[in-house]
Amino acid sequence: MPRQEPQRTCLGCRQERNKTELLRFVLAPDSSVVPDILGKLPGRGAYTCFSDRCVRAAITRKQFNRAFRGEVRVDGADVVIDQVLARLEERIASYLALANKAGKVVSGSDTVLENLRRQKRIGLVLLASDISEDIGAKIAQQASRSGIPLFRLLDKERIGTLLGKSLRSVIAIEDGGFVPSIVSVLKHYGNFLDGGAVDEQDPRI
Repeated sequence: MPRQEPQRTCLGCRQERNKTELLRFVLAPDSSVVPDILGKLPGRGAYTCFSDRCVRAAITRKQFNRAFRGEVRVDGADVVIDQVLARLEERIASYLALANKAGKVVSGSDTVLENLRRQKRIGLVLLASDISEDIGAKIAQQASRSGIPLFRLLDKERIGTLLGKSLRSVIAIEDGGFVPSIVSVLKHYGNFLDGGAVDEQDPRI
């Protein structure tokens, strides 16, 4: 029989889920609660869904005190939510930087469209949230025809910054080892906060 994945209960909504689907928190040496995006920091963990609402509920109801069995220091909900988003963006940036360094990233609407039309090995497309409606629709339609995951993420300036370039309205990442890792983080980002990354080929998000 396949080994069952460990289950944990969300401190916010109290639903039980696979541990790998949840956001882990640990205690820093000063007893402050910090998000552990990769789930690898040492010590006892406490969990919420990848949802700003669940994080807010856990903090409001002082559930981290219960989970860590004592008084802990927790910043305000808005601060913790910003910390989680910042760490997720750092992971996205690091993956994009690695893919870019490996020559796996193409950018610019014309270039990405041409690659999609020629059915080159594209594994993922990222659209800026402020891309023009017409261009965004063309790229989304072409990606859909090819069955390629497409996400909306941040604005042109932020995407350009992640790549160390000027404004970028759309980028595509070649199929390969980088794609599953980036998609995983993008889904967490999109689930965490309304208006985050959205996989437009996946109705579950």
